[in-house]
Amino acid sequence: MLWLKSLHLIAMVAWFAGLFYLPRLFVYHVDCTDEAGRQRFQIMERRLFWAIMTPAAVVTVLAGLALLVDYAWAAYSKAGWLHTKLLLVGLLVVYHWLCGRYMAKLRDGQNRRSARFYRVFNELPTVILIAVVCLTVVKPF
Repeated sequence: MLWLKSLHLIAMVAWFAGLFYLPRLFVYHVDCTDEAGRQRFQIMERRLFWAIMTPAAVVTVLAGLALLVDYAWAAYSKAGWLHTKLLLVGLLVVYHWLCGRYMAKLRDGQNRRSARFYRVFNELPTVILIAVVCLTVVKPF
């Protein structure tokens, strides 16, 4: 059980590193004026998304589901904090998917978002992380 929790936390940290960094790359990508720079950002974004973020997200979700099935659901199935946490994790999955869509639009030259939009977008996982950690540790309801 402790190994599974460790795997879940390690994967979550790697996933969040990508969730924090990829939208920042989008900001720099949008502000970039030369073609070589844009191509460099496309490579960085693609590698971050596919080699780090997505595998980490899959491991995070699978390990979390294993923890849920193994003991958390039996202990906390009626706890509101767990349902809220699962909802927030679902929002993170949607956020991850949106990152992939925005990355593809930047790659294909179809981006219609400003650097300011990506700066604000970049703050969303921080708010969700704070909420998930507080819910998991404090279990307020």
